[in-house]
Amino acid sequence: MQDNTTPLSFTPVKIGPILLRNRFIKSATNEGMAKKAIVSKGLAQFHERIAAGGAALSTVAYCATSPDGRTFVDQAVLDDASAADFRALTDGVHKHGAAASAQITHAGSFTFLDHATLRTSRPLSSSGGFNKVGVMSRRWLKKKMTVTDMEAMTAEFVGAAVRAREAGFDAVELHMGHGYLLSQFLSKIYNKRWDAYGGSIEKRLKFPREVLGRVLDAVGKDVAVVVKYSMTDGDKGNSIEDGVAIARAIAADGAHLAVLSNGLNVESITAMFGSSFPQSNRGTVNNPIIALGMWIQSLSEPKNVVFRENYLRELALRVRASTDMPLAYLGGIQSIEGVEQAIADGFDCVALGRALVHDPEFVNKLKSGEVRKSACTACNRCVTMMYTPGGTSCVEGKPGDAKLNTIRAGAAA
Repeated sequence: MQDNTTPLSFTPVKIGPILLRNRFIKSATNEGMAKKAIVSKGLAQFHERIAAGGAALSTVAYCATSPDGRTFVDQAVLDDASAADFRALTDGVHKHGAAASAQITHAGSFTFLDHATLRTSRPLSSSGGFNKVGVMSRRWLKKKMTVTDMEAMTAEFVGAAVRAREAGFDAVELHMGHGYLLSQFLSKIYNKRWDAYGGSIEKRLKFPREVLGRVLDAVGKDVAVVVKYSMTDGDKGNSIEDGVAIARAIAADGAHLAVLSNGLNVESITAMFGSSFPQSNRGTVNNPIIALGMWIQSLSEPKNVVFRENYLRELALRVRASTDMPLAYLGGIQSIEGVEQAIADGFDCVALGRALVHDPEFVNKLKSGEVRKSACTACNRCVTMMYTPGGTSCVEGKPGDAKLNTIRAGAAA
C-alpha cells in the first residue's frame, strides 16, 4: 500500500517488465571513462555512486553497437569482449537496489574515427554526399544506407540489446536523438531520401521503427525498452509536430518509455542543454579535432542563452498531451520544485544529468530534505571534462581518477 505522505516522485513505477524504486533516472551523459573502448572500473564506480545516491535507474551512455558505430575511440562497445566488465558494472548498481540501463547507439556519420580505425570507406547515414562532421575527421563523404545496410544495422542493434540483457542490464535505451544514426533518419536536416525511408515524418520513422520493433521482439519481455529522442531539431529541421508524431509512432510500436530530449549535437547544442557554452570550454580541450569542432559549432550557436529550470517543459507538454505512453521529462531539473512540477504535469519519471554529475547523492538528499535545490550552476563546463583523462565530472569538485579509467571493470582488485 502506498504511503499517502510520500511524494509521488519517490514511489515505485513500472516501466515495461521492470519495477523502479522511484521516478528518478540518471540520464545518459557521455562519461568519457571508456578509454580505448574498455568498460572501466572508473565507469562502473561512477554508476555505482549514482545508484547509492538514490536514483532508480542509471543509464550508461553511448554503448556502441559495433566498433564502427562509435563516435570516439574511447567509447564502449556492447560486444562479447565487454560482457564480463559490463556485468561487473551492473552488479555494482544492483548492489544498491537500483536498475541499470544501456544506451545503445550507432554514430552514423557523426564519427571522429579516422581512416585507420573505421572499417568502412565512408561512414553510414540516411543520405549520402558531403559529411559536415567529416570536416573534423577528414571523412568528407558519407554513404547513403541501402536496404541491405539497414537490415545488417538492425541486426547490430538487436545483438547489442541481447548482449546488454545477458550482461545484467534491466533496460536498454535506443538513442534516436542528437544527430546519431537513428536521428539522422528522423531529422529532415539529415534525411534527404525520396524512397520509402525519406520524405514525410512517417517515412523518416520507418527505419527507426524497424529497429525498435526487432529489439522489442528480442528482449522486450525481459528488459524495459526505452527510446530517447529529440522533440525538435532546434530552430531548423524537425518541429514539435514531428516530435509528437514520433511519440505516437513509438507508442504504437510498444516502447515502454520515452525520454524526451531536444536538439542536435552539431546544429543546435543550446537547444539540448538550455544554455550557452562558455568560450573557455574550447581552451580546456586538448584534442585538436574536438576543439576545432567546438569552434565551428560556436559560429552558429546562439549567444547568451540563459538557463532556466525545466526549460523543455513547454515542448514536453505537447508530447504529453499526445500519448498515454510512459514519458520521462528531461531538461534542467535542479530542485524539488522542478521535480514536483514535472510529476504534476503528468510525466511518469524525471531524468537528471548535470545535477547528478555535480552530486551523485542528490536524490537521497532531496528525499531526506537535506537540500531542496542542486548547487549545479548549469555552466556546461562538465561537458568538456569528458575529453580529459579523468572523464566527466563537475569542475567544482574532484576530477575523476584517470588510472581507474584504464582498468577493466571486471579485473581483480
